[in-house]
Amino acid sequence: MNVKRTDYISWDEYFMGVAVMSGMRSKDPNTQVGACIVSEDNKILSMGYNGFPAGCSDDDFPWNRDGDPLENKYFYTVHSELNAILNYRGGSLEGSKLYVSLFPCNECAKAIIQAGIQEIIYDSDKYANTPSVVASKRMLDASGVKYHKYERSGRKISMDL
Repeated sequence: MNVKRTDYISWDEYFMGVAVMSGMRSKDPNTQVGACIVSEDNKILSMGYNGFPAGCSDDDFPWNRDGDPLENKYFYTVHSELNAILNYRGGSLEGSKLYVSLFPCNECAKAIIQAGIQEIIYDSDKYANTPSVVASKRMLDASGVKYHKYERSGRKISMDL
């Protein structure tokens, strides 16, 4: 008798889950963003989350969002997408897909395009109307990188770790 299983998660659920869990590694008290880069044959190539560069202590650099630019996080933080690209040690990312919990900014879009990533699946686009994301979408459109919102299945997944 052949029994069809229906309790497994889809590739999109799996890879977005990996991206979200990667984001949970971030020490940023306000925004935890994760990314997962996947090959054309559904193999995880790399992951990343937003944080400071290696050797820059989370205790010594600021997590503030406001005030003096040298005393807030924006000059120091590496975004999850760029971290995932930089963490990859296997050669080319040409033709790969990027799962990310927050739509990429303009700076990350440049790296995504240059790395040869062909598709972005994002969960949130809460900064859609900001100049950074408008510029990002303009560059992605011009370079032929596809992007679409992750479609939630409504399935609730919980784990005890």
